[in-house]
Amino acid sequence: MGNNPLSNPSNVAVGGQESQFRTQLANSAEDVAAAQRLRYLVFVKELGGDGPMVDHQAGLERDAFDAHADHLMLLDAARPVGDQVVGVYRVMTTQMAEKAGRFYCEEEYDLGPLRQSGRQLLELGRSCLHPDYRGGAGMLHLWAGLAEYVAAHGIEVLFGVASFHGTDADALAGPLSLLHHRHSAPDALRVRAIGPTALNMNMQDNDALDRLAAVRAMPPLVKGYLRLGATVGEGAFVDHAFNTVDVCLILEHEAINALQRSIYTKGAVRG
Repeated sequence: MGNNPLSNPSNVAVGGQESQFRTQLANSAEDVAAAQRLRYLVFVKELGGDGPMVDHQAGLERDAFDAHADHLMLLDAARPVGDQVVGVYRVMTTQMAEKAGRFYCEEEYDLGPLRQSGRQLLELGRSCLHPDYRGGAGMLHLWAGLAEYVAAHGIEVLFGVASFHGTDADALAGPLSLLHHRHSAPDALRVRAIGPTALNMNMQDNDALDRLAAVRAMPPLVKGYLRLGATVGEGAFVDHAFNTVDVCLILEHEAINALQRSIYTKGAVRG
């Protein structure tokens, strides 16, 4: 867990207005539990996910990687004390992954190209917003906190899985094919989906794609990353436990700079 809260650029000047939001790292078991409660609301109750360590009685979505990661939280000061966490990111540096034994998404992707790059990595995971805060400024402020974390840790490459709801691959043929044809990562960083549920994303010819419909079918978070210049690994992964189809998104140094600039650009990262 993090030992100190982040200083908070998003409190100051997004659109020239003071903000009700602040970002901080989880500093206690209670903070982590608050993040896990929001994750339960989104990933379990809303999206139908499950897992061996999910605590349904307490309403906590958790796993073995939580103990090794930092938990970046978005808080809304206008909500009652004890119920202020409205957004979370779980982040793992290379060093944290070494202590955990691996990165979380290495169960879904061969990360050899990233590991062999020699660059400082940061895995993004368990990203979610409370339903009441989607489509507004919340994600912008959460990304502002993430940008500060990236700068403080000298991160050179961010990556992580982003999810499409549902496991019907045919229904996602358009957006997955668009990602494959137009947003593939460079060879040197192109991770590859592995395992029996790995899925070839080249499902429709590039010339036959309805690009507008494909973009509309993408989750807002994926579209936001693409606006920053993110690329995707080879293949998708069908995660039946979480009821999703996952793609691995990769953001290089230039995209990180765009993320930092987005702190002051209203709407730059909204889906």
